[in-house]
Amino acid sequence: MLNQRTAMKSETKERMRDGEGTVSFTYLVDCEKEKNIRMLSEATLPPGASIGYHRHDSETEYYLILSGTGEVNDNGTVKPVKAGDAMITGNGASHSIKNTGTVPLVFHAVIVTY
Repeated sequence: MLNQRTAMKSETKERMRDGEGTVSFTYLVDCEKEKNIRMLSEATLPPGASIGYHRHDSETEYYLILSGTGEVNDNGTVKPVKAGDAMITGNGASHSIKNTGTVPLVFHAVIVTY
């Protein structure tokens, strides 16, 4: 099944998980129709925006950084991220992400449930 970009749903969330600014999402698939996938989206954080620190139980979230630079809080340790990096959070671990650069931070976010 082909899902063309023009048919994908998009939304913007303010202060997601008590983060800063706005986050824009384009949902790459309709996850209500997919088994064990809670989210598969492209997320865009403008400079200074963030998704606040949060925990993942009974699921794993993957951030696949496509462009821009930022930092993640990886279960209590802050680390830089850039294009080509992947962040994996699951089994009760927590994370956050922030755009620390001057251009949008774009990444794919995938949440797999188990």
